[in-house]
Order: sequence, then structure tokens, then C-alpha cells
Amino acid sequence: MLSEGIHSFADVGNQALLALGIKRSEKAPTDEHPYGYTRARFIWALISAVGIFFLGCGVTVYHGISSLFHPHEPFTAAELPILIGVFIFAFVIEGGALLMAMSAIKKEAGGVPLLKYLRESSDPMAAAVLLEDSAAVIGVAIAAACVGLSIATHNPMWDSVGSIIIGVMLGWIAIVLVNRNRELLLGEAPSREVVERVQAVLGAQPEVDAVHDIKAVVLGSGRLRFKAEVDFDGTELARQKLTQMDLEATLASLTNQDALEAFLLKFGDDMVESVGDAVDRIEEKAAAAVPELAHVDLEAD
Repeated sequence: MLSEGIHSFADVGNQALLALGIKRSEKAPTDEHPYGYTRARFIWALISAVGIFFLGCGVTVYHGISSLFHPHEPFTAAELPILIGVFIFAFVIEGGALLMAMSAIKKEAGGVPLLKYLRESSDPMAAAVLLEDSAAVIGVAIAAACVGLSIATHNPMWDSVGSIIIGVMLGWIAIVLVNRNRELLLGEAPSREVVERVQAVLGAQPEVDAVHDIKAVVLGSGRLRFKAEVDFDGTELARQKLTQMDLEATLASLTNQDALEAFLLKFGDDMVESVGDAVDRIEEKAAAAVPELAHVDLEAD
């Protein structure tokens, strides 16, 4: 019972940290942080996971082991109605929270299988809330079973065992969440599917010959940065520029060497501008096709 109380206290504190992380991540970009504060979610989710490990797992396991060596008086049958009422109340509250979390995450996943979404999502909050709520429901069931065994056998050892099992479960959840947020803070690449969608947009442009040195990284929840070097087709860019010109009038104006030189210099300057315009146009098309793209950086090779 104490372990579940510690568990509930840890859940409230940890989800308050997650809420703080969401709030901090919504700050607008500044000169010091030009890509914004979206990774603040990862930092606060990591702090929350560490809290689960030390408070939820550490204190609970310590309490269970301590109770094994210094057992308390076992629960009596007279206390059973109160215990049943407490467990039913806890199960209803925790179960309701879990159902709400699952409903919200399924809606956010948009048809993607739940486990796949949790593994690949760039939002650590979803996995943290769902795992914590699931652990809360399972923890209530474990506590009820172990308390029931203690009453049935008149042996308080089962109560201690229940505390240890709950603590180990919380420790496993904390390790999973720490590892997930560690990967995101280090700069995890998005799914291959997302990268291929961006590549498809770039490859479909007539002025693009090849795309290489692709680097994509998750900036935050639903926000990606995509960088690539683009080999432009100079012939296609020149053809596009020539279609905008009156070639007959241009040819007629080339009456001497100075006129030809001036035309070539102007045409070279126009081609440089064409490359820049092509980069801007392609970046806009990529961002429109893949809404997750917050920043697209294309370099002409």
C-alpha cells in the first residue's frame, strides 16, 4: 500500500514535470536558440524518468527489502473491506486515466499501430504518460494480489514481495524512458519513410540531377530539420531561363564583342539567381509535402 502511495506521488510529480516541459518547448526561437526550444520536452521528460527511477523504483524497492527483514503485522480480515474499497477506487481512477491517455494517443497516431507509434514518435511525452498510467493500473493489481495473499496466508512477506515487484517495474519503465530521451537529445534521425518522402519531392524536380549527403534530425515533437546537397542540372536551368527571353531580339542585340560579353555576364548572374530561386522553390515544396519539416537546408553542389 505504501509502495502504491509512493508510486502515485511520483506519477503526479512526474506528469507535472512533463507539463512544464511542454510549456517550455513552446517558447519562440531567439538569437541564442535559433531553432527554438522544442527539445525542452526531452530534457524535462528525462528529468521525469530519473525521478521515476530514484523515487518510484529506489524508495519502493528499499521499502520492500526492508519489510522482508523487518516484517510488519499482517493485515487482518477486519481490514479487508477498507482495503477492497481503496483498491477499487484506485483502479477506477488509474484505469480511467489510462483509457483517456490511450484514446488521445490513438487519435494523435492517426491510424499507425500504437506500439509502432510509441517506438518511433518524436514526442517522448506520449510514451511517458502511457507507460506511467499502465504501470499504475498494473501496480494496483499487484498490490491487491499481494495484500490478499498476506491476509490469506497470514504472512506479511507477500506484501514486501509486492513492493519489490512494483519497484522493479517502475525501474524498467524509467530505464526505457531515459534511453528514449537520450536518443532524442543526441539528435535522432527521423523514420526512413519521412526521409524518403522528402527525397521523392527533391528527385521529382526537373532541375535536380542528384541529391546526396542527406542529414535529417528530430528537433522536437513533430519538428524535423533536413539538410542535403543538391546537384543541379545546369542545362535545365539554362533552358528555363532561355524560355523567358526573346531570343530573336537578344541575338539581334549582339552586334559586337562588348555586347556579347555584357550578355554573357548578365546571363551568368541570372543563372546564379536561378539556382537560388530553385532552392527556395524546392524547399517550399518539400515543406508543403512533409508538414513535419521545420527547417529545410539545401546546398547547391
